[in-house]
Amino acid sequence: MSVIAYFMIVFAYLLGSISSAILFCKLAGLPDPRTEGSKNPGATNVLRIGGKLSALGVLLADILKGMLPVAIAFKLELSPTAIGLIALASCLGHIFPIFFKFRGGKGVATAFGTIIPFGYEIAGLAVLVWLSIFLIFGYSSLSAVVVSLILPAFVWWFKPEFTFPVALVCCLLIYRHHDNIQRLWRGQELPLIKRNKI
Repeated sequence: MSVIAYFMIVFAYLLGSISSAILFCKLAGLPDPRTEGSKNPGATNVLRIGGKLSALGVLLADILKGMLPVAIAFKLELSPTAIGLIALASCLGHIFPIFFKFRGGKGVATAFGTIIPFGYEIAGLAVLVWLSIFLIFGYSSLSAVVVSLILPAFVWWFKPEFTFPVALVCCLLIYRHHDNIQRLWRGQELPLIKRNKI
């Protein structure tokens, strides 16, 4: 890989390490999301402890910090491997942020941001699946896991050269949701909206 590619990987990780949930909560005078609610510094937990406006700000910031490095990588015409590693670095930054003692969120919004430059058809299908599962069952975590399982197939269909790196990102997301998966299995996961039980 080129020097530019390595630079972009580091840039993606550092940008991903900026925890918008923690910063938004500080600015809004809200509790630290690492100590309240699910103790996860992400948009879903901020929604629980701070309301819709704060959660929306966190969501957009997390999407942007995933989208920006990957969009730049496409603009620079870097290799599929480099672009995949840049996407992975963004998610790793969010999950293990160097600026916040490596205690980050689940990475769903940031991962979605990395997917947008791959094509609106892929991003659109991901949103459609997420919304469908969420509206049926009411669990944000279940929606994220299902999308992570299906997304590599969407990428393979539209842009097969990116299937492996996207699959790595999806495996990372599933790993980060292992506690949620166990709670879902035991029926202990708290839904954001009340729907049919799984």
